[in-house]
Amino acid sequence: MFRFSKNSGLRWLLLLAAVELLLLGVSLYLAAIVRYLDEPEDLARFVGSLPLRTPVFAAALMFGLAALGQYQFNMRTTWFGLLARQAVGFALGALLLVVVYYVFPQAYVGRGVFGIALFIGFVLLALFRLVFQRLTDVDGFKRRILILGAGRRAAEVHSRMRRRSDRRGFVVVGFLPREGEPIGVPVNALLDSQRTLLDWVAERQVDEVVVGVEDRRGKLPMADLLELRQRGVDVTDLTTFVEREAGRVQLSFTDPSWLVFSGGFDSTPLRRFSKRAFDLLAAAAVLALTWPLMLLTALAIRIESGRGQPILYRQERVGARGKTFWLTKFRSMATDAERDGVARWASKNDDRVTRVGRVIRKTRLDELPQLWNVLKGDMSLIGPRPERPQFVADLSHKIRYYEMRHCLKPGLAGWAQLRYPYGASDEDAAEKLKYDLYYVKNHNLLFDLLILIQTVEVVLFGRGAR
Repeated sequence: MFRFSKNSGLRWLLLLAAVELLLLGVSLYLAAIVRYLDEPEDLARFVGSLPLRTPVFAAALMFGLAALGQYQFNMRTTWFGLLARQAVGFALGALLLVVVYYVFPQAYVGRGVFGIALFIGFVLLALFRLVFQRLTDVDGFKRRILILGAGRRAAEVHSRMRRRSDRRGFVVVGFLPREGEPIGVPVNALLDSQRTLLDWVAERQVDEVVVGVEDRRGKLPMADLLELRQRGVDVTDLTTFVEREAGRVQLSFTDPSWLVFSGGFDSTPLRRFSKRAFDLLAAAAVLALTWPLMLLTALAIRIESGRGQPILYRQERVGARGKTFWLTKFRSMATDAERDGVARWASKNDDRVTRVGRVIRKTRLDELPQLWNVLKGDMSLIGPRPERPQFVADLSHKIRYYEMRHCLKPGLAGWAQLRYPYGASDEDAAEKLKYDLYYVKNHNLLFDLLILIQTVEVVLFGRGAR
């Protein structure tokens, strides 16, 4: 049976985007038919301009959907939640289209066609996403995974990737234990170890074998694994598998040798140039769009705190290669928030936060002055969150590989901020580090752009703010 192979999550998303692009084009055409039903000449003229108008219309709406996280393959939400996100995404895309039509009048489709196309497009995409969601849950279209090993390492996959959204791209056909290995997965998930790996791969039509044994020394069936590679079956290390499917580096079974040989960590001159150019262009664009909000924020802080009180707040943070810099934010706490000189995590309902501070922290407006840090080169627009030296010194001793997050400039937005809520403890810092290391290993220009777009969702819904 046909099924997607390695990186099927990305392939499914490409299929989703391609079909939705087509459906939005169809919705624009159907809207024109409805609008010009009794005016065949006007309809003919409009259809003749569709090659120009359709990509603009579809791209703006898909940008809005992407900003609301609608192209995250492992999104955990209800069907009503998907509809709500789609509605907000369409609203955002429609606002973007209004701006585009103002700048490029030749792409304008007319109010009647515009409104009808939005309605038809929303209905078509909602129906297609319902079918698509059911389709991706069909096991016959997923990669079939056999996990070699059934101990502690393999058990983490079973326990941490048990949700349907976590396994949307694959199905685990079973765990094949090795001799002398303690069993950590449920008995009903085990395969008979009396039979060979080759037998099980053939019987269960396995697409990929994931090696997750506790101790590899002399305990891997290397002849069988080599034979499988020759047959076209993928053989993947468990750490690499989790990184690929979950978008994080699982620290509990990551060793230095894997980090050295696994690839990634792109720091070529071309990548440094593209990241810096992206930072400058994107930061300048965000600054141009948000300067009125920054002025209003400064005015609100002045009205609440009174004359003579600072509007901006400067705090020392750790940047690339462990060098410190002074980060600038709008002041959201009382001026004596740390009068004893002890650094503290921000907590939920923190009584040090002012009334204006609660609003600007929830909407992330307090972060906007960091654009100056981006333009100066202290920070990047996308990267790990910059932390205070006191916290970094403590966490570096408690959490393995913590200092690796400093091989890049810290960011105003980041992968960890998207995938994990605000961290206010050592445990949260350890969890966020898994996503920071994933970004450090896999960052590229497209990844930065996707994170920037999806950050809109964080701002609109106030996720993770304190």
